[in-house]
Amino acid sequence: MDQLHTPGPPAPVPAGRTAAVLDDIDRAIIRELQTDGRLSIRALAERVNVSRSNAYARLERLLGEGVITGFTARVDPVRAGLGTGAYVLVTIDQHAWRAVLARLREVPHIEHLAFVGGDFDLVMLVRTPDNASLRDVVLARIHAVRGVRSTRTWLIFDDGYPTESRRWVSGMTGSR
Repeated sequence: MDQLHTPGPPAPVPAGRTAAVLDDIDRAIIRELQTDGRLSIRALAERVNVSRSNAYARLERLLGEGVITGFTARVDPVRAGLGTGAYVLVTIDQHAWRAVLARLREVPHIEHLAFVGGDFDLVMLVRTPDNASLRDVVLARIHAVRGVRSTRTWLIFDDGYPTESRRWVSGMTGSR
């Protein structure tokens, strides 16, 4: 895949259509790359039973249309020194949501941030080296953001790392 060009922004989606049209081969390519993003075009083509040129063209199209947005590494957070994980639920002032999101994206240790509907406005996955660091992120960094009204923290006891087949959260506790 070293030969693939880095696409610019995805092509505009026609009005009324929010998703690219994918066939079974496209979905197979995506599935294979989610399993191993370092596959060569040759290995990818063999796994999905198409020619190399077909696999290459399809991958280029999936990249160009923004279906595939990049290639990443899965990292074991404990082995990377981030052994404490928590989901932090945040309530914010509704009029300040854009500014709050922008500021929270700058806070270290927030691995994922989602703006949601329901009892809370944001759900964040936070990973830190230890409980003291988690406390500092929540109380000193997140609560310092103007527009954050309250948080609720659910500590992750076990998220199944490093065994991919056990990716589940075995328990969470709520705290304020």
